[in-house]
Amino acid sequence: MLSLHQLRCFLSTYEHGSLTGAADALGYAQPSVSEQIRSLERSVGAQLFRRVGRGVVPTTVADELRPHAERTLAAADDALRAVRSAARLETGTIRFGMFGTARLYAGADLVADVLERHPGVRVELVGQNSSEVFDELRRGRLEAAMIAVPSVSTDAMAVTPVARDELVYISADPEHVASPVTAQRLSRASLVMAEATWAAEDSTRIVLRRMLQETGRNPVSRIEVEDVETAVELVGRGLADSIVPRGVVDQLLPRLAPAAGWVSLRPRQYDTLAIVHRAGATLSPAARLMIELATARIVALTEKY
Repeated sequence: MLSLHQLRCFLSTYEHGSLTGAADALGYAQPSVSEQIRSLERSVGAQLFRRVGRGVVPTTVADELRPHAERTLAAADDALRAVRSAARLETGTIRFGMFGTARLYAGADLVADVLERHPGVRVELVGQNSSEVFDELRRGRLEAAMIAVPSVSTDAMAVTPVARDELVYISADPEHVASPVTAQRLSRASLVMAEATWAAEDSTRIVLRRMLQETGRNPVSRIEVEDVETAVELVGRGLADSIVPRGVVDQLLPRLAPAAGWVSLRPRQYDTLAIVHRAGATLSPAARLMIELATARIVALTEKY
């Protein structure tokens, strides 16, 4: 018989690449984790890890088991949340995933909305990039989130699009924003792009790569930074242009790049913002509340554009 405890030890060992690392992460003694792995191997009738130096590497059997273990633990967490959730929220922590750009211009208002209804709760808005938030959902560490959907695989997830956020071109050079930017012009632009760590999965870059297919080129960045604030500030200094969501223009250009302007792309390009949670999951009252309030905030903002 497989146990949830065995699966947690297995996933932690898989993730950390060592029994010691898994034990530290779980707060267990290392021999205890080792015994759980051995018991699990006896149950499945196959070796799950091979020792290499001071660590371990997963076998093909472990690779096959991992997604099933993640789904099993996520389902168990869903069941616990469902039976523990109260009909009304009074105290406790409300945790919701929201990628960085959306949180930039909706996060503070969203927290205020929650506290107005439930002043006794603690609020956590989690995440920087949509791919990171999606990974937290996949691992069962978040119940629900708002992400930009082009950047992630949505297998086993329920995805509900709620709004579109236009991607626009910003520049401190008036000539660069005098008319909509075509794919040909964009392919020659000198850009600063945010989300350096997640460049391959960043939703904005995925949209731009699709736009530039006709030119045979990918978006070329002169400067890579992590946060959109730095990107906008560099635009304001005239060091590069950038592509940002329309909401960022209202929030950051007046403060960080007051001399910069913006213009649409041609054809217009959009990020699709969606609420995502595990398919078939029983959402807690807290998650349902955050979905309701986050959707209302984002829809109200994007409809202005």
